[in-house]
Amino acid sequence: MYAMALLAGCAGGNEAKTGSAKSGNELVYATAKDINDMNPHLYAGSMPAQGMVYESLVENTKDGIKPLLAESWEISEDGKVYTFHLRKGVKFHDGEPFNAEAVKKNIDAVQHNAKKHSWIKLSTKIASCNVKDEYTVELVLSEPYYPTLVELSMTRPYVFISPKNFIDGETKDGVNGYKGTGPYRLTEHKVDQYAAFEANENYWGGPPKVKKMIAKVLPAGETTFLALQKGEVNFVFTDDRGADSLDVEAMNKLANSGEYQIVRSEAMNTKMIAANSGKTGHPVHETAVREAIWYSIDRETISKQMLNGTETPAHTLFSPNVHYANVELKKRGYDVDKAKKLLEEAGWTLENGSAVRTKNGSKLAVKLYYDVNSSSQKSQAEFIQNSLKKIGIQLELVGEESTSIAKRRSTGDYDLLFNQTWGLAYDPQNTISAFTSESSYLHTTKGMAKADELYKKIEEVMVSTNEEARKSLYADILTMVHNEAVFIPITNGSVTVVAPKRLKGISFKQTQYELPFEQMYFE
Repeated sequence: MYAMALLAGCAGGNEAKTGSAKSGNELVYATAKDINDMNPHLYAGSMPAQGMVYESLVENTKDGIKPLLAESWEISEDGKVYTFHLRKGVKFHDGEPFNAEAVKKNIDAVQHNAKKHSWIKLSTKIASCNVKDEYTVELVLSEPYYPTLVELSMTRPYVFISPKNFIDGETKDGVNGYKGTGPYRLTEHKVDQYAAFEANENYWGGPPKVKKMIAKVLPAGETTFLALQKGEVNFVFTDDRGADSLDVEAMNKLANSGEYQIVRSEAMNTKMIAANSGKTGHPVHETAVREAIWYSIDRETISKQMLNGTETPAHTLFSPNVHYANVELKKRGYDVDKAKKLLEEAGWTLENGSAVRTKNGSKLAVKLYYDVNSSSQKSQAEFIQNSLKKIGIQLELVGEESTSIAKRRSTGDYDLLFNQTWGLAYDPQNTISAFTSESSYLHTTKGMAKADELYKKIEEVMVSTNEEARKSLYADILTMVHNEAVFIPITNGSVTVVAPKRLKGISFKQTQYELPFEQMYFE
């Protein structure tokens, strides 16, 4: 995932590069970081930008998986062979034909870098990709894997770049260009300054109405707000790690001016605190401590007063609108007395008027890492710090860049850290698969009492071809992590857009990582 805050304006030509928003045929969006390497088979690039340039075989929608570059498909009875019938007449941005050979070359290129893609379970299941005829391709799996179509629909890595961009037949060591089949093509890129995208006039779905987009590197926060006030940029949406480019007060000021609209998606993800249960000998290794933290957080106040109702209180890892996640789980509300009782019973006591509990001479002190670019994470962290003080827990706050926090998550060098579920398009399967991944939540889950049983159930659910069996396994998995309180939910987040009132066609995908820019137009 790539941390990014998006803004867009209507700037033209060279004016876009200096930030003047004028023309209705162009959008300028500002990103907190450069779009970086746009190779779709690697992970450094900006996901919103990659979503404009590249496409997948299928699309994940609210109504399920729909055709995209594949017009139709069949799945064999044993669940191991997927046959895709490709859309005819599609071309890459360089004029190369999109066909079964191009699909095979791309999927093979991804598979040749298997270690890099181990986080996505499909990469471990693909046995071969075979060309049946010019517009028919067959994907053979080593065993059934029910999330296959969902994982093929993701922003990366199973999207398609022109074979002419391959280097020595591969993409794992870089590419020589970024030509996809999507509605926009990358035409110019100056590192840490801006990138320009122009409408693909030959796009199979019809050319976009907004003809040019500029991705401009611009710091989030006050700089963004001032740029909006000056009219240099005029479109904002929350980024792919939940780090907000504007706080609620700033958004409301813009909306109250009468020139801007605020548009929100349905619940997309859960913002939560991941606790390192695998840190043996540390307080967070104890279920009682994690539960006490859970009970001491006043989610209603965070939702209503700190987030102005833009996010709703979350009491489970996934919101009920996530498939398979509408499971009966014990509710842990805001209950300071319950939190204190749990700590007392676990042997954490307050001695001689001390403000911090101790056990066997050790202080009940933990660290919480938050994204330094997110004003809401910082304010929530301070609020939680004050709440934990009331129950005798000393909470140290550490603000870092999102990339640093992601590294801590993968190495296990943390006590608590802010994170979020993958989101509607990916869940529950991707967040749950990440429970077993060293690069994701292995350290969060491996200290659980029944971790081995949990991992076995995760393995079973991913290969199950029986719907009822899947429901039962997911219920067990969600109950286990809930009871152990390794993921402490805070709020359910959605994508929030601030845009000029005359911008129409604003909608959302089943993911917080992209917006369908090609559907937008100025009235």
